[in-house]
Amino acid sequence: MQDPAAPLARALAFALTAHGAQTRKGTQIPYVSHLLQVSGLVFEHGGDATQASAALLHDVVEDTAATLEEVTAEFGAEVAAIVADCTDTAADETPTHKRPWRARKQAYVDKLRGVGTRSALVVGCDKLHNMRTLVASLATEGPAVLERFNAPPAQQRWLHEALLAALQGKLPASLYSELHALVLRYAALTQ
Repeated sequence: MQDPAAPLARALAFALTAHGAQTRKGTQIPYVSHLLQVSGLVFEHGGDATQASAALLHDVVEDTAATLEEVTAEFGAEVAAIVADCTDTAADETPTHKRPWRARKQAYVDKLRGVGTRSALVVGCDKLHNMRTLVASLATEGPAVLERFNAPPAQQRWLHEALLAALQGKLPASLYSELHALVLRYAALTQ
């Protein structure tokens, strides 16, 4: 019988290699911290090992040289499909050559309207961890935190609200509720 933790260990090793020395935007926090947090949130909100493995890999296609084909070959079609649903870049984009922010995010929001609940859980946990850290940083460090991002607060507010709308009805109530509260808090801190 296969160890149920084996796919998680393989996904973590793959993510660590792919993301290398990357850090969270504007910090010295190793990027793997975010991946571990999102994977843990998936479990906390009722997800399974497949979803948690995808959570460890959710940014690997978007932010590294790894391809969706490599993820499929290594982890199977279901993990790869979830990773694809989490990815806001097109197949012809690279981490350093992406479409303009607004066009990329609009296409991502449009895509999220059609994802199933298994992928939505991973996306929602990703957004929850991002919003938790962003709102906490805004509250403690002030508006200088906003300089880390590629779009001004008004555009970020649009994105947060659009993501909430796209994920409505697809997330566990507790996850959606906390995410909604954080979106409102972000809006209040950036008006």
